[in-house]
Amino acid sequence: GLKMDLSNENILHIKNDDFEFLQFKKLLKYSDCLSHGYSLGINRNYRTGKANGQIISSEEYSKAINDYKDFCNCINLNYKNIIKTKQNHTDNIKIINEKINIDGPDTENYSNTDGLITNKKDLILATTNADCILLLFFDPVKKVIANVHSGWKGTIQRISVKTVKKMKMEFNSNPKDIICAICPSIRKCHFEVDKEVSDIFYNEFRDLKNIDEIIEKDLQKEKWYVDTVEINKTILLKEGLLKDNIIDSKICSVCNKEYIHSYRVEKEGYGLSTAIISLI
Repeated sequence: GLKMDLSNENILHIKNDDFEFLQFKKLLKYSDCLSHGYSLGINRNYRTGKANGQIISSEEYSKAINDYKDFCNCINLNYKNIIKTKQNHTDNIKIINEKINIDGPDTENYSNTDGLITNKKDLILATTNADCILLLFFDPVKKVIANVHSGWKGTIQRISVKTVKKMKMEFNSNPKDIICAICPSIRKCHFEVDKEVSDIFYNEFRDLKNIDEIIEKDLQKEKWYVDTVEINKTILLKEGLLKDNIIDSKICSVCNKEYIHSYRVEKEGYGLSTAIISLI
């Protein structure tokens, strides 16, 4: 098991035999109609697609599916109902109405997709990360969920806001009802970028009143530290979400590299953590 307990005022660290995961306290209030979690432990790896352009082996694929199976068992879901995007740092969001693959998880059907939305029960929306932000959305009034991967490029493209707009348009959601849970990801303490990337952020978000806290320069080494989580919180507030409904895990993947996969730490052979959410 993992030595530390990552629980804080927003999340619970659940230890279930040899399986550990996080859940958001706010979402647990809806456990009669919602199931969710974020995986812990770097011995678990949810890579079902290519790794650095290389097709993964069938052993690796089977292990990932097995890890999903174990995770789903912990939260009373059937892993066969998983719908997993093939993320590509886009702002493409798909509405899912049914499973394509009846006999097992849909891991191959949604390429170039970084967000999934559904109002259908028993479909498990899954995303993966290794430093990028994963966002779980839930509208308890209209009973709609979304699961979104927002790396720095997705954040620049405001995929989180586009998800809320789509929930409004397609399902008549009121942003004031929507809860957004922010999973572990690389935080400002470790998201160090060069001038080129910091300029991209500055140009996109310079109208935000907290921009000087979001992007901080390290004068010693010509590097910038960017708070992509704060950007997402700020733009979601502007889109109409309530402050009390934006729930941050407050966990940095790099600071907690023994629990959470991190591209910056693991480099080439990096593994993936997963966030899953389902209406039940």
